[in-house]
Amino acid sequence: MKRFLLCFLLGCLIVLGISRSTFASLSEAQSFDAQAQHFLEQGNAESALQSWEQAEKLYRKLDRQTEALGTQLNQAKALQSLGAFRRAKALLLEIQSPLLQHSNSTLKANGLLTLGNVLRLIGEFRQSQTVLEQSLAMSTERSDIQAARFQLGNTLLAQQQLEPALAQFQQAAKQSSEVQFPAQLQQLKVLMRLERQSEAEKLLAEMRSHLETLPLNSKAIYARIELADCLSKLSSTQSAAEQLAIAIQQAQSLKNLRAESYATGRLAGLYERSQQWQDAQQLTEKASLIAQQIQASDILYQWQWQAGRLWNKLGNRQKATISYSDAVKTLQSLRNDLVSIASDVQFSFREQVEPVYREFVDLLIQQGTEANLIQARQVIESLQLEELNNFFREACLTAIARQIDQVDRTAAIFYPIILNDRLEVIVSLPNQSLKHYATVLPRGEIEAGIDRMIQSMRSTSFEAERLPIAQELYRWLIQPVATDLKSIKTLVFVLDGSLRNVPIAALHTGQQYLIEQYAIAVTPSLELFSPRPLPRKNLKALVAGLSEANQGAVALPGVQQEVVQIANQVSATVLENKAFTNEALQKQLKTNPFLIVHLATHGQFSSSSEETFIQTWNGRLSIEDLRSLLTQRDVSDSTPIELLVLSACQTAEGDDRAALGIAGVAIRSGARSTLASLWMVNDRSTASFVTQFYQGLIRKQLPRAEAVRQAQLALLKTPEFSHPYYWAAFTLIGNWL
Repeated sequence: MKRFLLCFLLGCLIVLGISRSTFASLSEAQSFDAQAQHFLEQGNAESALQSWEQAEKLYRKLDRQTEALGTQLNQAKALQSLGAFRRAKALLLEIQSPLLQHSNSTLKANGLLTLGNVLRLIGEFRQSQTVLEQSLAMSTERSDIQAARFQLGNTLLAQQQLEPALAQFQQAAKQSSEVQFPAQLQQLKVLMRLERQSEAEKLLAEMRSHLETLPLNSKAIYARIELADCLSKLSSTQSAAEQLAIAIQQAQSLKNLRAESYATGRLAGLYERSQQWQDAQQLTEKASLIAQQIQASDILYQWQWQAGRLWNKLGNRQKATISYSDAVKTLQSLRNDLVSIASDVQFSFREQVEPVYREFVDLLIQQGTEANLIQARQVIESLQLEELNNFFREACLTAIARQIDQVDRTAAIFYPIILNDRLEVIVSLPNQSLKHYATVLPRGEIEAGIDRMIQSMRSTSFEAERLPIAQELYRWLIQPVATDLKSIKTLVFVLDGSLRNVPIAALHTGQQYLIEQYAIAVTPSLELFSPRPLPRKNLKALVAGLSEANQGAVALPGVQQEVVQIANQVSATVLENKAFTNEALQKQLKTNPFLIVHLATHGQFSSSSEETFIQTWNGRLSIEDLRSLLTQRDVSDSTPIELLVLSACQTAEGDDRAALGIAGVAIRSGARSTLASLWMVNDRSTASFVTQFYQGLIRKQLPRAEAVRQAQLALLKTPEFSHPYYWAAFTLIGNWL
């Protein structure tokens, strides 16, 4: 009996021990969970992420799957705060299946909400909208419904759908919840953009009283900072300064250094706008020191940029140069996060990154030394890289510095850059110092001139109308160095902004078109390509085309002739119409060593990677699809595609940066050169151009740019196709040799 009681007591102690152990582990997991929330509240997302990872491990050990899923959702939110949006997306997609199978509808709705928000931040707007609509449909709690409407409004706003976005923000702000004030803020911004002043002022009065009722936390501080920004845009500078001063005090009381730096820097910005340069400089320095202390590079660059502007206003160009240089270096260290840095506030590449580079180039050129010009050229190259990284929504490009003498001794490189008060051009000629010259005009007039050139070429305009426009751009871009180009055969352009949409071949000297003198090539950046001659042995081509109408697209009867003519010039495998499917293309590219890929099909280039595509018989190829097809091959001695030809594609009309899509395809495809068209060209003239191009490239063994030139000249000399509309759209991107 004693033995039995002893065993029973030992058993109870063992059970009790296990229970205590389980309880201790659960308590520890919950402690990590609470600790992570505290870290995130303080703006320390890195520590929050680590704590949630620890909590997840413990929850899984205890087989508490619901809590584990919850911590993974929170990890995604922490990654989002760190700007690691692609990691956040990957994590959310990983848990999407178990999340959707879970019985807890609130957890499912929250998961979809977080995923939809991350998709928006990486630029996948359509997918974001779909996921957020699912979250809204699944939500049952009022707070979840309001949160879904708020994020849906943000996604619609990102797509410039102002009225639908406003409707969602208004719904989200109807009742008290965590998102009510943020929704009102977004509502106010949209009303300001729509110039509905009276509605904006009425809402503003309501918001100012509402703000004082918010609990003191980081979200409330950032809301106050954003409200101050709105007030400053409404010319309420004094009120904006008061709100920022309060935000600084609140951030200090919470010991949130990030928020303190942000509010201080914004207050410095108000002083800058009121031309109180000295006070602005001192506050900017304070904001910078705090940002450096907490290694908040994503806001540090903003204060370095602000300091550069201020030192320039104070007449200290040396310190201004140092500050701008520091800002650019910080931005380059942030390449992985340039998609949407400073997630506390709305971010725009064109407003918050691009001007840093342009202003720095302006400052360097004004100083005018050879060293300054060399640095200015490097900054222009860096801007091109960052624009493309922003287009891809990830840092995927690696630059290699090159000098023109190392590339081609018969080529001149032109770097035009559009500044606020002029168009600057830096020219690199073999064995010479860099040259630069400017056309002094307001940016709006420069852009208008560029637009006139584009429009005159996209239609069959009269010669008397189009030639003066083409001569104007020639004077801007080429004429100041025309006498220095006597030994030059190829002009290579690193084009900026809307200049990318200009058919450079059609610039006119007053006597002849530019293409009649020089071969022309465009490169997104000289640092991205390694120009070298086309291999002439074992040239094999994959030729795919659609001549029949399909998927709502019109027929391209000239494609049939185009395909036949190419096959007559080079050893080719042909996929035409129904044979040109995604799967067939993948099979051919995966197993055959093609050096040329020619796609004669509908397609569109856009400043948005989402809107850039190539059409096949059974679907579309996105940039990522094309990259995967052209770079992930099973060929044993796999070499890059030497030439990608896209003969029936076009840039999206009304998009001043649509040619970014061509550059995006050129780079992401891995092809050394890409030949594409800026607009949809006549079907028969395209077939004729392609025939002439391959004759020059294959039979005459001309360099790529010269083969394009000869094909364009052949059309120019054909009366039926002599208008630039028929030949000027064809643009060679990348390797011109």
